[in-house]
Order: sequence, then C-alpha cells, then structure tokens
Amino acid sequence: MSNAETLSAAEATTAETTTETTAVATPVDAPDTQAGGFFEKIYNGTGGFRIVQNRGRLYGILVAVLVACVLSIAVRGFTLGIDFEGGTRMTMPPAGGATESSVSEVFEEATGIAPQSTQTVGSGDAESIEITAERLSEEQIRKARSALFNEFHPKNNVGEITQDAISDSTVSESWGSSITKKMLIALGVFLLVVFLYIAIRLERDMAAAAIICLLIDLTVVSGTYALIGFEVSPATVIGLLTILAYSLYDTVVVFDKVQENTAGLFGSTRSTFAEETNLAINQTIMRSINTSIFSLVPIASLLVVAVGIMGVGTLKDLALVQFIGVIAGTFSSIFFAAPLLVTFKMRQKKYKQHEARVERARSLAVAPTDDSSEDDAAVEAAEESSAQDEATDTPAKRGVSSPNAKLESKAADKKRAVDDSTEDFLRETGNEDAGRSWRPGM
Repeated sequence: MSNAETLSAAEATTAETTTETTAVATPVDAPDTQAGGFFEKIYNGTGGFRIVQNRGRLYGILVAVLVACVLSIAVRGFTLGIDFEGGTRMTMPPAGGATESSVSEVFEEATGIAPQSTQTVGSGDAESIEITAERLSEEQIRKARSALFNEFHPKNNVGEITQDAISDSTVSESWGSSITKKMLIALGVFLLVVFLYIAIRLERDMAAAAIICLLIDLTVVSGTYALIGFEVSPATVIGLLTILAYSLYDTVVVFDKVQENTAGLFGSTRSTFAEETNLAINQTIMRSINTSIFSLVPIASLLVVAVGIMGVGTLKDLALVQFIGVIAGTFSSIFFAAPLLVTFKMRQKKYKQHEARVERARSLAVAPTDDSSEDDAAVEAAEESSAQDEATDTPAKRGVSSPNAKLESKAADKKRAVDDSTEDFLRETGNEDAGRSWRPGM
C-alpha cells in the first residue's frame, strides 16, 4: 500500500472514532445547539431543559409550597358553604339605597342573629345582595323578610314592589354532612381506580408517582382556598374531581412518552433512564402547555360570565376551582411526575448498575486508548514518508505501451546494427569514403 493510501485510511479511521466518541459522550437530552430561539426549542422538544437532573431543587420548592398550604388549612380552615354546614340564605335586589352593611344591620335587628356573610353578587340587572346565616326558624325568616321589605322596598323582575322579591333557602346540617361523606367516598374511589388503571396500563412506579401528583394537586388547591378564603360548595367538589382527571391525563401523556423512550434501555449504553425521562419531558412540554392554555381560556370566560355578568354562584365555584386546578396540574405533571418516577427507579439495583455502565462507557470514549495511539502513529509515519518522497524525487509512473512499440523497437535495433558495422569498416580501412555510394561529380 502506498503512503498516500495509508494516510487516507488512517484519517478515515480517526474520523470514525471521533464520531463514535462524540455520539457516546453526548447525552440524548442535551440541548440542540443548532436550533433557533427559546420558543422554537420548546416547540420542537429540543430545549434540553434539565428538569430531572434538578429534581432536588424542585423537591425543595415543593416541600415549601406544601408546608404553606397545610399551615393555611390548619390555621385558617375552609370557608364552607351553606350546603356543607347547613344554614339559611336570603337574597334581595339592591333597591332603596340598600348596601351590604345596611342590609346586614336590618337583618340582625330583625332576627337577633348576626349574618355570617353579606356580599353583592352579579352585576347590572342580575345584581343582588346575598345574606348567609346559621339555620333560622320559619318565624325568624318571616321577620327578616318583613324588615327588609319595609326598609328597602325591593322590586321583582317585572318591576313590581313586592315581598316576593326577597328569596330564601334553608339547608339542614345533616344534609351537609351527607354531602361531605359522599365527596370523600367519591375521591377515594377515584384515586383507587386511577392507581389500578395506570399500574395495569403502564407500571406500578408510574401509578405511584401519578397518585402522589394528584395528592399534591389536592393539597395546593385546598391550601389556596383556605389561604384566600374562597367558599367551598358542592360545585367546588365537582370541579376538583374534574381537574384531577385533567392532571392525570397530562401525567399519563408524559409517562407514555417515557415508556416509549426507555424501550430497550438496558441493551445500550448510550443513555441513562434519567436522561431518557428528561428527554420525554422536553418532547411533551409543548403539548402540556397547549392543553393548559386551551383549557384555561374557556374556564376564564366562564368566570367572567358567571361572576361579572350573571352572578351565578354555582358557575363561579365550578370555574374557580378548575382555573386553579389546571395551573397546579400543569406544574405537577411537568416538574414532579417524571422526576418522582426517576427517584423511584434509581432505588432499584438494575437502574443503578445501568447508569454506572453508561458513565463507564462515556469515560472510556473520552479517554485516549491504545488503538487511537497506534492510529495517530500510523498517520504521523505516513505523513513523514510522503514528505521525504516529495523532497527527493517524484515516484516513477507506470506507462502504457503503444500498439506499434515492438515494430519501432526492431527498427531502432536494425539501424543501430548498421551504424556499428560502418564504424568497424572505417577503422579497419582508414578510408573515409568507404561505404559511401558513388555518383557523378563527387
């Protein structure tokens, strides 16, 4: 093999080795340096956001949020609606200069009981003043209606001044406790069914991580309600179960991608379970954000219509808990579901051993080996030999024979023989004219 061919082969081997080393040493979830801006990376799933690798910090933030929520629930408690505690609710239009404070004073004077809350709901023609108090007797309700009518003269929907413009509803304490019990049973059944489904459809560790994320969502939403003082009603419970289903859907999408990425994981040393999981989060993060945005837009519209225009309490309670829950569910499915799964997996021996194998393969790929040293030496020797050949002379080139080469060679030999015989004759005779042809005039 010539020096040029040796040099080319050595360079090709070095290039292949460099490519393989780069492929082995680069994690699969590394950011794409060739991609465009921040939003383009999110959209294409090539952002390389190290969510799983920073799970320790995320756990710290989560613990702080959960502690704040639990303290809010323990110290402030919930503002339970009339459907849970039982009581009486009276509603009247704001006529005759009625305000929240003036209505509250008239109600207390008539019944001898201070209202638990007095608030204005709705706007425009749907605006009304709502009074909530402990359960009243029929006599107390009659006195309150008469006092409010005589003081403010409210009008009904058709503009008539009548006592029927003041409405009331009473709920017993037993009915409220029955609602609470049924809510807890429904929540327990929901969590159990969810755990069994994910354990069968995916795997047990994924089911455990999903249930923990649902409990996180419950705690965050409950803490927010306790901290701000939102009223808890049956519509709130319905909305809470709805957002738990949404959060579960988002989590299952991420886990399904994790299962797809980690298929055949132990047969390769290219990536670890944590890196493949982090890649799955980056690949599904745009889908989670899009789902959240398209869920929040109609919920926000419902809040505006229910609270700002219609003043319907049931719609307000339903939309409010969904709005808070969707945001909490999005964060939990992106930042906590998959990292919790990695934490569970890394407690298992086979995942630890595989991660050690990957790290060992990367260290060997980066460190110089004997084969690479021999390749480098071959490249240097070929370069030196080539330089010496060029400095001395150009290597001989192989020619291509002409079809008349043999005839030309015979003619040259014959001519050479005639010349030799002529020279010998001259030397022998000493006559310069010997061998010449004679012609007249010479």
